Amino acid sequence: MTDQDSGRRPKYQRIADELRTAIQSGDFAPGERLPGENDLMSTYDVARMTARQALSVLRNEGLAEARKGAGVFVRAFRPLRRRGIPRLARDHWGSGRSVWSADIEDRALVVDQIEVTAAAPAGPRVARVLDLAAPDDPVCVRSRRFVLDEKPVLLSVSYLPARLARGTSITEPDTGPGGTYARLAELGHRPVHFREEIRCRMPTAEETTRLDLDFGTPVILIARTALSEAGVPVELNEMTLDSSSYVLEYDFDV
Repeated sequence: MTDQDSGRRPKYQRIADELRTAIQSGDFAPGERLPGENDLMSTYDVARMTARQALSVLRNEGLAEARKGAGVFVRAFRPLRRRGIPRLARDHWGSGRSVWSADIEDRALVVDQIEVTAAAPAGPRVARVLDLAAPDDPVCVRSRRFVLDEKPVLLSVSYLPARLARGTSITEPDTGPGGTYARLAELGHRPVHFREEIRCRMPTAEETTRLDLDFGTPVILIARTALSEAGVPVELNEMTLDSSSYVLEYDFDV
């Protein structure tokens, strides 16, 4: 970009460019506080709104995060690495571990919100995916929010045919060692094939609140269908991920 082109850009973008360069070069380390609005106003001789817009650019790009009452800090990005294939291996959940534990290494991922409905109408969309006879066929619904390092990172809603879940711990908040897939295996419906669909979009107001998202942060949507050896769908899991917290990794041979 020429000096002339640079001069045409709004001041807040030029300030953001300088701060971004400083972050990328290591002048500001992860977790370090960036110059505040007053600092930028003094350094660049700009109005408060201009300084605020410059910091907002970095927040929207995921390079910085605001901490209430403390300022704006360089985001310390230690992502959850979601290994899409190994995490679903039978030797993982079959040995009593949750599929979620494959993502977190030595960190603590906790469920701080959970709601289980033993039988609710599937609705047209879920009925179609689970190959149910009618939209009003009942499904067990498991809704959870996962928190990592005190930050919500994932919303997960699972739908299972009520006829499979009825009378089992799948309808309880704690499904036991190995989770839902281990219970399905015990019932003779072991998942052997998985299909995932992934897309991204901006979050709804509810998702922004529940995931405590910074303005401008998109979410990743993953819809995973689990099928038994007979090819029968046994679960639909719809996940909403904070995109600033995850890296999706797929490792396969061709």
